[in-house]
Amino acid sequence: MNAIDGIIRRALAEDAPTGDVTSETFLPAGARADAEPAAREPGVASGVDVFARVFELTDPACSVEVLAASGGRFAAGHVLARMSGPARSVLRAERVALNLVQRMCGIATTTARYVERVEGTRARIADTRKTAPGLRVLDRRAVRDGGGRNHRGSLSDAVLVKDNHLAVLAAQGIGIGDAIRDARARLGHTIHLEVEVDRLDQVEEVVAAGVDTIMLDNFTPDELRAGVELVAGRALVEASGGVDLDAVGAIARAGVDIISVGALTHSVRALDLGLDIRVSA
Repeated sequence: MNAIDGIIRRALAEDAPTGDVTSETFLPAGARADAEPAAREPGVASGVDVFARVFELTDPACSVEVLAASGGRFAAGHVLARMSGPARSVLRAERVALNLVQRMCGIATTTARYVERVEGTRARIADTRKTAPGLRVLDRRAVRDGGGRNHRGSLSDAVLVKDNHLAVLAAQGIGIGDAIRDARARLGHTIHLEVEVDRLDQVEEVVAAGVDTIMLDNFTPDELRAGVELVAGRALVEASGGVDLDAVGAIARAGVDIISVGALTHSVRALDLGLDIRVSA
């Protein structure tokens, strides 16, 4: 929760660096408010506890009852939480709270749609590092709530050699096979090693050099099927690039193990949630 608290505190400071001048000017100090975030469309719940935590960090006098479990589906009209507290505090926290929970529910809902399209195959849907700056811990959690898996969390977590790395190696006259073998000799035994390729003729050299995962980038379903046959179980096979809801089923049926989808987080639409507030003296 420390990382999440840090995100929330920074968001609150951004939104009201020296207080909420409107509420503090117009609302009586003793006024109280009750509020309920309700879904205006169906979706998958994620971040309702984060929503609650925004109010708690804004003012300990706010109390929130969470009514939707992470990963649970809800229909339009479903109330996700009930909260009450000083009206000034409720109105100071509401936009930050809604921004975070709407984004997280949007990611979880989108992920669930991708997961549904690959049911019955071996493929796992995974996210990428295409997350909102500063929000990766929340974006990744929302992907898990939607039934997806997390890829490496940062550049520090695993080796992933991509096209730009290969271009640098080629310019230095270093073959990818030799580079992989040299890296494997120097890496710790717990470090996962993955290499991206964009042509079938690269597959054998990369797999033979000893990778854990080979990423087939922007391959057609037929090319993916051929790539899976070439790998022959010697490494995990990840498909990436050009993945959308229309294409993901055919990609999964090609026999890959992982499908990484940047669209889960980089351009997700926030789920439409409303917050009705009732203020009393």
